Amino acid sequence: MRAAVAAPAAADVQLVAWFIERSWAELGLADNTLASYRADLRAFAAWLARRGGGLLQVTRADLQQYLAERVAGGYKPRSTARLLSSLRHFYRLLVREGRVDADPTLLVEAPKLPRGLPKALSESEIEALLQAPPATALGQRDRAMLELMYACGLRVSELVGLEATQVNLRQGVLRVTGKGGKERLVPLGAEAAYWLGRYVTEARPLLLKGGRSQALFVSARRAALTRQMFWVLVRRHAASVGIAPSRVSPHVLRHSFATHLLNHGADLRALQLMLGHSSLSTTQIYTLVAREGLKRLHARHHPRG
Repeated sequence: MRAAVAAPAAADVQLVAWFIERSWAELGLADNTLASYRADLRAFAAWLARRGGGLLQVTRADLQQYLAERVAGGYKPRSTARLLSSLRHFYRLLVREGRVDADPTLLVEAPKLPRGLPKALSESEIEALLQAPPATALGQRDRAMLELMYACGLRVSELVGLEATQVNLRQGVLRVTGKGGKERLVPLGAEAAYWLGRYVTEARPLLLKGGRSQALFVSARRAALTRQMFWVLVRRHAASVGIAPSRVSPHVLRHSFATHLLNHGADLRALQLMLGHSSLSTTQIYTLVAREGLKRLHARHHPRG
């Protein structure tokens, strides 16, 4: 059982708010990252408040005790690693600003995480999924969204955050705003451009019912689609063509995009640019996926496999 969490001290709440504002102003971090930082720091501050302490008085022993209690409480290693990352960013800034003398996160090791390979659907499964939406206004919207996810390798937040002005069908590109507010141009491809063009000219006006919206993809109530709504429709369409919902998610479409491009000879640097990865090492994990696929192919078909 996880212990009940007390409210953090008011001074610590203000300190966390200051850190979030500075992180946004200096680094331009994504909203989801900032929300994670805020949640992690406030939970730690609440734990300290129960012990009569605060964020400015933390020692390495305090931090190690907190991490140990989390492990005992059933938190996963990935959650603990993310928490430690939040605390490292927080205390590095405090040291730099002279608000604490020492960084308590120094010499505290993050838990070792297994390096799982991204899950991807086969090309035939992707083809079936793309053809699953019905021939209705909502179906045209869903088809356009699925085509974009697969053709462009978008993150789900990038997809639902697209505005109509970010689409250039004549040039066949999207202007995508990724993590940290960084923009990149992503080629659409002929098939995705076709379905997006049909949605924009045929289905979107029907869904808007004469109204207006900056959002590219809208619901029947003329509101912008959310990440959660897109997750639901992806799983629904997957189930309709016999793909287990547990095997599919918006991010699986992004993984499938990257894996299939590499399988067909794409350059790793070009893939990095299209995915919006800041580091090539992040993109290189897809080479492992391709390698594992080759091993399975060899084992299945080679006479000495």
